[in-house]
Amino acid sequence: MGVRRYGRHRRGRPRVYAAAGLASVLAATYATTTATAGPPPRSPAAHRAVAPMLTDKQVADAVAELDGQIRAGMEKTGVPGVAVAVVHKDEVVYLKGFGEREVGKAGAVSPDTVFQLASLSKPIASTVVADAVGDKAIGWGTPVTRHLPDFALKDPWTTRHVTVADLMSHRSGLPDHAGDLLEDLGYDQQYILGHLRLEPLSPFRASYAYTNYGFTAAAEAVADAKDTTWEKLAEDSLYRPARMTATSSSFADYEKAANKAVTHVQNAQGDWEAKFVRDPDAQSPAGGVSSTARDMTRWLRLQLANGKLAGEQIVPAEQLQRTHLPEIVSQPPAPPTDRAGFYGLGWNVSYNDQGRLRLSHSGAFELGANTNVTMVPAEQLGIVVLTNGKPVGLADSVALNFFDTAQQGRPTQDWLPLVARIYEQEENAGRSPTDYTKPPSGAADARADDAYTGTYRNDYYGPLTVTADDGALSLHLGPRPLRFALTHYSGDTFSFETVGENAVGRTGVTFTVGDDGQASRVRVESLDTNGLGTFTRE
Repeated sequence: MGVRRYGRHRRGRPRVYAAAGLASVLAATYATTTATAGPPPRSPAAHRAVAPMLTDKQVADAVAELDGQIRAGMEKTGVPGVAVAVVHKDEVVYLKGFGEREVGKAGAVSPDTVFQLASLSKPIASTVVADAVGDKAIGWGTPVTRHLPDFALKDPWTTRHVTVADLMSHRSGLPDHAGDLLEDLGYDQQYILGHLRLEPLSPFRASYAYTNYGFTAAAEAVADAKDTTWEKLAEDSLYRPARMTATSSSFADYEKAANKAVTHVQNAQGDWEAKFVRDPDAQSPAGGVSSTARDMTRWLRLQLANGKLAGEQIVPAEQLQRTHLPEIVSQPPAPPTDRAGFYGLGWNVSYNDQGRLRLSHSGAFELGANTNVTMVPAEQLGIVVLTNGKPVGLADSVALNFFDTAQQGRPTQDWLPLVARIYEQEENAGRSPTDYTKPPSGAADARADDAYTGTYRNDYYGPLTVTADDGALSLHLGPRPLRFALTHYSGDTFSFETVGENAVGRTGVTFTVGDDGQASRVRVESLDTNGLGTFTRE
């Protein structure tokens, strides 16, 4: 979905971009529940060579149902604002905004309202890369270190061989969401990319794990090959020639937009509020695009017309089609009789019940945005859904309902609660099994503060400092640094409330104290999913 992943490979991982994983889960689920056909064709060109199976009336009937489906979904979820666009046969057949840009303030959502796209940025980024490959500035099979000589993974052989395509299809061996926690602590792109070398690796090109920073490294290599920045490359090769005038890969442009949808989350009472600001510049290629529904129709038209828009070839057709091919299995079939889900180059790739290519991607910021794009190229049909609320299933269910209605005459099931349940599972999966708000009976007392205070080092996360402020312990992490108040749990174990895109509630902080009464190490539970969360006293 940027829906991957959302079944995403959750290992207590950050949630924020589960969207791709959810997308592959939903794509596989959709294909399985409607499957009747045999193996898929081998290339997108084969899909486009056959006649559409949907009539204009079927598409028009599905479009006619959208208003009601969108409003019903907004009523059930309370999501403040939505913008939706549909393209069919190179025509914009639906383009509307609903609701509020910001709760409690004047300003309705329109087709020209700027939304943050989150992981929907990935298929946009692969469009930009397809153009660079078409220019022969770089190849999909070019090793990334040819343009990022300081980039390294844990294994030297993999470092030398990992390519643009490997990283953009999440098959490098990096663990799920590698680097995202560093971003939450405030580290910049250079630091994060430079520390991926410490992450453990799964088998190269044989394992799928969704990584925003692996994807970002590939895009930065492409920008280097073109001797420019990623933001300027996206502007010069796609946004400007496609006349996507409100689209940007820079957070500053989103921030200064007068007509923008701000992000929203739900408070403890279930009400939506504009509480957080999400600056995704560090992972701009993977999650940093902002755009409008109107601009996205131009990109959809380009995608569905083999890179051509208004008679002009913006992106080479052959390289654009390459982004639509499966590169790795992202969602293995279970049982084996079910259909697999695949990931291409910035796309979730699946096949519908006629065996035709179905492309999708979701975007999700836990801090307040959820988006979806879904296309069936053989039908020249695509939909994009933008929302300004944290992922609760609305964006994905609108797209699923639309294609169901076009193909089946009505939704084949109630998608909203299904997708919402997947997002909820994703959100809860990284939480600690320990409830740190309820210390055990007979909990041991903590030691004196000076047993714990001091600075601890970690090659991946940098320094961690524990201080005693007015009789209370605090933990400091990251380059700013961030300050976290420690609450005693039992003995040498404390907890703090995590923050940011990947927050998982309260997490444990456990000190190892030697015979001298001084802590020599400290382990932060939420940072230790890959075994990197232990800090050693200086």
